[in-house]
Amino acid sequence: MSLISEPIAAFSPLYEQIKALILASLQASEWLPGEAIPSEMELAARYAVSQGTVRKAIDELAAQNLLVRRQGKGTFVATHQEDDWQYRFLRLEPDSGKKLHLKNQFLACENMVSDAHIAQLLNLIAGDPIIRIDRIQSDAGRPIVFEEIWLPEVRFKGLTLDALNAWAGPMYAFYESQYATHMVRAEEKIKAVLANSRLANHLQVTEGAALLSVERVAFTYGNKPVEIRHARYDTSEQHYDNKLN
Repeated sequence: MSLISEPIAAFSPLYEQIKALILASLQASEWLPGEAIPSEMELAARYAVSQGTVRKAIDELAAQNLLVRRQGKGTFVATHQEDDWQYRFLRLEPDSGKKLHLKNQFLACENMVSDAHIAQLLNLIAGDPIIRIDRIQSDAGRPIVFEEIWLPEVRFKGLTLDALNAWAGPMYAFYESQYATHMVRAEEKIKAVLANSRLANHLQVTEGAALLSVERVAFTYGNKPVEIRHARYDTSEQHYDNKLN
């Protein structure tokens, strides 16, 4: 495979070109989440560049949490199936320091048409078909998260409430295994809100109780938005933990 045939700007540093080629293979599902990618030597031969150039490209993709290096085993496509990655986007931590063990309860999964706001966030046209999901997450039998989730129907065809409730793990791992959709990054807006009667009922708190509202847009490869999630957290015994670099 020659770099000459690839549609990449000539002024890009060589390692950036290789990074783009590897990313294109990830986007095309040439290597699936959890699978090993070819060795640095194999990729260097494939792209006709030095092994050091490939290494620098992989280092950047690993820093972006798209690839994971494993000592003595190789480099793998990041996956939400692994324990360390299952809740990578969840920043809720118990004040006690114990680890959360969240259990899902899906309340609704329905097909509908998108309004202008949802369509804009998902790069759709208003009126395009979407899927709306309601979910409660509980720890030790106590509900602490209520979420409303919106997905583009074209990517998640056939999704049902029964299929969701039959899945025991994180939703992002479900997206990977059932719909070949891997979440690589997310953007969030956070603010404090008061529980209305609906939220109070779902989270078993008093009406007017303080909650944390987190609105998230999650993206897959190619910076494509594929999920909107509006979560309300009961933070009476939890806190939102975010490490800034």
